Amino acid sequence: MMGEMIFRNLLHRPIRTIIGILAIGVEVALVVLVVGLTSGILTETAKRVEGIGADIMLQSPSAQVFLAFSGSPMPIKIADRLRELKYVQAVSPVFLQFSSSGGIDLVYGIDRDSFNAVSGGFVFLSGKDMDGPDDLLVDDLAAQAKHIKVGDTFNLLNHDWHVAGIVEHGKGARLFVPLLTLQDLGGAHDKASVFLLKCTRPEHTEDVINQMQSLLPNYKIHALKDYLSLMTSTNVPGLNVFVNAMIALAVCIGLLVIFLTMYTTVVERTRDIGVLKSLGATSPFIVRAILMESVALCFGGIAAGVGLSYAVRAGFVKAFPTLSILITPEWVLRAGIIAMIGAVLGASYPAWMASRRDAVEALTFD
Repeated sequence: MMGEMIFRNLLHRPIRTIIGILAIGVEVALVVLVVGLTSGILTETAKRVEGIGADIMLQSPSAQVFLAFSGSPMPIKIADRLRELKYVQAVSPVFLQFSSSGGIDLVYGIDRDSFNAVSGGFVFLSGKDMDGPDDLLVDDLAAQAKHIKVGDTFNLLNHDWHVAGIVEHGKGARLFVPLLTLQDLGGAHDKASVFLLKCTRPEHTEDVINQMQSLLPNYKIHALKDYLSLMTSTNVPGLNVFVNAMIALAVCIGLLVIFLTMYTTVVERTRDIGVLKSLGATSPFIVRAILMESVALCFGGIAAGVGLSYAVRAGFVKAFPTLSILITPEWVLRAGIIAMIGAVLGASYPAWMASRRDAVEALTFD
C-alpha cells in the first residue's frame, strides 16, 4: 500500500516531479563531471608523461609535480653532470612554456636528438621531424582540435611556426618546438624546466636516483613509473579546494530542491494527511511516507544524473578531442550517496511538519 501511495503521489504533479528529478540529476552530474574532469586531466597528463619512456624526471626545488606549475628553470649544464652518472644512458633537457592563446596548452621545447634517445622517437602520422628553428610538431588529438595539418603556419606564443609533422599522442605534451627557439622566446637562455633521464636498464632506476640525490640535494626527483600516483588534486595548488567547493554547491542545490518539493507537497496535501490520521495513521507512518517519497524522487534523479553525465562527457569530448573526463563507478556511487543524504535532510523538516498536523485542523484546511 505504501509503495502504491508514493507512486500515485509522484504522478499527481508530474511536472513538479520531473523538475525535481532533473534538479537532483544536475546535482549528481555536477559532482561526477567536476571530479571526472579534474581527475581525467591529471590522469591523462600523467599517462602522457609516463608515455615519454623516461625512467626519471628531475625538477627544480620549487617545482610542482604538475608540469604546468614547474617552477623556476634550471641551468642546462646540469645535463652534462647527469650524463656522467653510472647507469645513465641518455639525458634530455626540456623547457616548458604555458600558452593560453587559442586554448590552454603546455608546450615542450626539446632537443630533438636527446629527446628521441630518451623516448625512442615519435610515431609520425604525417610529415617529418623538426629540422628548422621554427618547426612545430603537433600530436593527432591537438591537430584535430585545432584543425591543423602539415605545412600550415600556426601562431603560438606570438610566434609563427611551420607545422612539420603530426605525431601520435602520448609523448608528454601535445605541441613540440625546438629547445633553443623556445628558450629565446621565454627569455631563458641555457635553461631547462625538467630533465628526463633514461637508465641503461629499468632496475638501475633506484641507483641513479640515489646518485642524483647526492649530487643535487633538495631537487625534486621522480621515478616516472610512480608518476601516476603523484598526480592527484591534493598535489595541485588550490584544485582540491575547488573540487570540494563544487561538491558543496551541488549538495546545496539538491538539498534545497528536495526541501522545496516536499514542503509544497506537504502543504498541498494537508487534507490528505488529515484523512490518513483520522483513519489511524501514526506520526511515524506519515514521516516514513514523506521520506520514502523523497528517496524515490532521489533514485530517479540519480539515474537521470548518471545519464546526463555520460551525455555531457560525450558532447565535450566530441567538441574538444583533447579533453579527458574520467567517470568512475566509485564517484558515481559517491555522488548518489551525497544526493541521497541531501534528499533525506531536505525532506526531514517537511516530514516532521506533516507528522505534527492535528487531524481535525488538517481536515478543515482549505
